Amino acid sequence: MLACELALAQVRVVVLERLTEVDTTIKAGAINTPSAEALYRRGLLPPLAEVQRAALETFGAFARQRQSAGASVPRPVPRFAGHFAGIMLRGDLLDEADPDFAGSGPAGEVGLIPQEALERILGARAAELGVTVRRGVTLTGFDAGDAGVRVHTSDGTLEAGWLVGCDGGRSTVRRLAGFPFPGTAPSITGHQALVEMTGADALGAGWNWTATGTYVHGPLPGRILTVEFDGPPADREAPVTAEELQTSLRRVTGVPDVTVTKVTSATRFTDNARQVPEYRRGRVLLAGDAAHVHAPFGGQGLNLGLGDAMNLGWKLAATVHGWAPEGLLDTYTAERHPIGAWVLAWTRAQVALMRPESHAAALREVVAELSGTTDATTYFVKKISGVWQRYDLPGSHPLTGRSAPDLELSDGSRLADHLHTGRGLLLDLADDPALRARAAGRGDRVRVVTAGCPERPGLTGLLVRPDGFVAWAADAGDGPGKELDAALERWFGAPAAVAAQAVPAP
Repeated sequence: MLACELALAQVRVVVLERLTEVDTTIKAGAINTPSAEALYRRGLLPPLAEVQRAALETFGAFARQRQSAGASVPRPVPRFAGHFAGIMLRGDLLDEADPDFAGSGPAGEVGLIPQEALERILGARAAELGVTVRRGVTLTGFDAGDAGVRVHTSDGTLEAGWLVGCDGGRSTVRRLAGFPFPGTAPSITGHQALVEMTGADALGAGWNWTATGTYVHGPLPGRILTVEFDGPPADREAPVTAEELQTSLRRVTGVPDVTVTKVTSATRFTDNARQVPEYRRGRVLLAGDAAHVHAPFGGQGLNLGLGDAMNLGWKLAATVHGWAPEGLLDTYTAERHPIGAWVLAWTRAQVALMRPESHAAALREVVAELSGTTDATTYFVKKISGVWQRYDLPGSHPLTGRSAPDLELSDGSRLADHLHTGRGLLLDLADDPALRARAAGRGDRVRVVTAGCPERPGLTGLLVRPDGFVAWAADAGDGPGKELDAALERWFGAPAAVAAQAVPAP
């Protein structure tokens, strides 16, 4: 994702990928609203919609398989809206009038995207943009200085201006760069797998709590998940065997005859929760799990990484091209660290609620009862979906700092259509020459579009950053004054003519 953002901004980038092929291990199964919006704004909605259609067909196959075997099927939940620690949320209780749910446009219809499929879509996108991906190559070390980074790999040495560690929870870049990684130690052992098994008819469908842990069966045929609360695994690196999965499944479910006959895909996980204090050390940066790790409950990790990449990409590109205003790259940590910290807390809360002991069980009953109300359902869904996320940006308008609403414009286009190039967008909704003139000298960084917006007649202008977040907005009577000038300067630097005068003579 980050490589695509950099390439879109005409920055030369090389991806070092130790794997020779896309990893087919079962991982995340969905994306949230900010992720869907980010991909939509880069023109990737059609392939996502096709992946979701196939995923829904697979979910239906699981229910039909259970029914034909005479086993229980997941109890129908009216418009499934997610879960918190396995407590299902009902979409029919959701307050859809809440303003945080408005404005995502077609992106709001996409969510069931398995990680493997998303990796393939992004891989194709990277190839289309001319990104160099060197598979089967590992980073072995680097020397970072004030002017650049010399990167040592299993296939030679590279000279680069910047190095970004997107290399996961056990990041080599993070370790070699000396980033501190404070947090809490693991206390659980989890398994997730796609298997073939016998005796599965006795397993409950969906989420289940027992005296020895938590388990999930479905919604894919053969998909199982177990969580045991007696400490972390002895060896995270060892291959996950059928015997190990079977032992865990029998222990947690209490079903003695369930037998795993084949493992298609399997992984272990823990609730190790850590986060670096700063996402940058000189010319070395971190993104995704390299910067923060946590339990997978609620599916936040994939989305957190995509959000990091979307936030960092255009800022790093601006720095490479030399027009970044002072401090722009430092806003990456300032904006993304609080959201990462929230995810760690959100997953810790779910682990606490899932524990197989009487106090957690009592609390789980309280939360389950609360989740049956409109207020609680709306609260949980807003958090899970990510629509609550905003950045603390200067400006007085309520849209400032929020993800831009996908406005339908009078020329038939939508706001997202104008973000495909990865530039910022100044949207003139009142045909105001004075507003458009403010962006003069920044045509390589900000696209100016003039159009009406019948659905928001009071809104006269929007300045949208390349990552889709609103940097400035105005209503009728506000006028394009000093706030717009300050936002343009803060996020897009000085106009080209002024910047050229500031360059010293050779």
